[in-house]
Amino acid sequence: MKSRPTKQKLKQRGILKERVFGCDLGEHLLNSGLDVPQVLKSCSEFIEKHGVVDGIYRHSGVSSNIQKLRLNH
Repeated sequence: MKSRPTKQKLKQRGILKERVFGCDLGEHLLNSGLDVPQVLKSCSEFIEKHGVVDGIYRHSGVSSNIQKLRLNH
């Protein structure tokens, strides 16, 4: 009787794919090796390239820190 292939082998062959939707976010990031989910990265890159970004990203906190952030960008 043959042994069953490991998950790693199945992933390498493209048979088993990592779930993106409907799974635990922490587990997904751990398995993918990313800090931020790819879908969020892709969406934010698209918005910054093609959209109006004023008002989308919010800064909260001390107004002097906000002014420093605005001056540096």
